[in-house]
Amino acid sequence: MNAEIRALQDALRAFAREREWEQFHSPKNLASALSVEAAELLEHFQWMTEEQSRALSEGKKNDIAEEIADVFLYLLQLSDKLDIDVLAAARQKLEINGAKYPVDLAKGSSKKYSEF
Repeated sequence: MNAEIRALQDALRAFAREREWEQFHSPKNLASALSVEAAELLEHFQWMTEEQSRALSEGKKNDIAEEIADVFLYLLQLSDKLDIDVLAAARQKLEINGAKYPVDLAKGSSKKYSEF
């Protein structure tokens, strides 16, 4: 696993341990928290047009960056609890998606693979 990812997971473990929060960090609870944080990220885009979502102010980008960080940190905690190498899993999923969505069929299309 990447050294920076491992260091961040170590820091997250220490953060939780210092606060005696490990007792609350079951995979189920972390997955729930991840979902909540993802919804908070989505909330920033609620009611925006496509164009507005592409032209965010610096202040809005900073707010969104905090939500992205929350999502990322919970994802790292969950992967740590389940002993999943998140980078290896992401690489594998990219390969799977490459096979599922071949360029010649998927290029320029938003159709799901079942619609090809």
